[in-house]
Amino acid sequence: MSEYKKFVGTEEIIEGVLSKPSVFKAKEKLYPEYIPPSLPYREEQIRLLAQYFKPLLYSPGSISQRVFLHGPVGVGKTVTARTFGNVFTLKAKSKGINLQYIHVNCHRDRTVYNVVMEIAKHLRIPLPQRGLSAFELYAAILEYLEDNDIYVILALDEFDYFVKVSGSDALYFFIRTYDEYPEYTKRISFVLIGRSLTELNSLDSATSSYLLRHMIAFKPYTSKELKDILKQRMKLAFWEGTVEEDVISAIAEIVGVDKGGDGNARAAIELLLRAGEAADYEGSPRVTLEHLRKAYASLAGIESSSYMIIAKDMILHLPLHELLIYAAAIKALKRSGRQYVRIGDVESEYEMLCEIFGERSRGHTQVYEYIRDLKQRGLIDTKTSGKGYRGRSTLIGIFNVPLDQLEKEVLKLIEQYTHKR
Repeated sequence: MSEYKKFVGTEEIIEGVLSKPSVFKAKEKLYPEYIPPSLPYREEQIRLLAQYFKPLLYSPGSISQRVFLHGPVGVGKTVTARTFGNVFTLKAKSKGINLQYIHVNCHRDRTVYNVVMEIAKHLRIPLPQRGLSAFELYAAILEYLEDNDIYVILALDEFDYFVKVSGSDALYFFIRTYDEYPEYTKRISFVLIGRSLTELNSLDSATSSYLLRHMIAFKPYTSKELKDILKQRMKLAFWEGTVEEDVISAIAEIVGVDKGGDGNARAAIELLLRAGEAADYEGSPRVTLEHLRKAYASLAGIESSSYMIIAKDMILHLPLHELLIYAAAIKALKRSGRQYVRIGDVESEYEMLCEIFGERSRGHTQVYEYIRDLKQRGLIDTKTSGKGYRGRSTLIGIFNVPLDQLEKEVLKLIEQYTHKR
């Protein structure tokens, strides 16, 4: 009698997923669009914004302010602008001032017409979709603001992209509004958000001087700063006790600018999110370093079916004892459950593996050379021990590949080496 494989029904699959407990209590708190209750290490930038826009509350209409926020991706420019805008408009309301904060992503709305229509959409101004130019529509918006006694802080995010696509004339049109329309009260002020000062080189001196007057720099985050930011988000997004402390420390070390990363908080939070999703997928009650390794591989564009192909290609031509050291590091890390282990722990595992495979172990100097080579190949990370360790020692970690499957592949190669003899 032929055997038939029993397939699981769709409803049963979905029910199985839905019935699993989750490490998340509010997953959305890790999404890019979420605005947290406080912004660690961006207090000074908020203080400067408040100082620059203070005249809007005490003498509204007296000036059209322009402030330029600049810094690389993931350093808090957008979330700082949004947070400031939300709170500042409430302060204005308490003083009887109708101030609106409008945030436009110029990567999406990349023309003057699109930006103008986005302003109208936010203010709910019934403008005709066709028949009027962007300049005519903008004039209608200015008139609407005048008639309804409304003030606006207009944030043009990715404004450098806007200048690149639409040209300096487009930016000039907005920030020189009240040179073009002197009859109107100065009701629109600007927050311009860009990655660098490079695009300012394409602007004429009069326009660039308008922007350079008030500039706020955002620097990449250090590992310490990222650790505090991640702890804040962890408390908001996860159930208490579901994320291991080493996971937060490891992400901070991977991304922190002082540790060789790019200091991108957005990337760090994304790693935490993906590590949590990996834990949920496995039905794990805790987010571990192994889940972080899977998240790291995923963010690097290496899916679960292919990250081992890349790892296998890297280790394929390693000499036997270097493979044994690599396997020893994997075993020591798995045994400890920590992000780093001492070189001495790796050597102990290495000696045991040598005994199992009938090999004579190499001395400490040669082991250290193997570890240096593994680091140069990007297969391991090393650092000198500091706080939390007794004495000074070389510490070894692996972050880019999940350990379980990596161990299988490394041991398979070792067995092939030894079997040939």
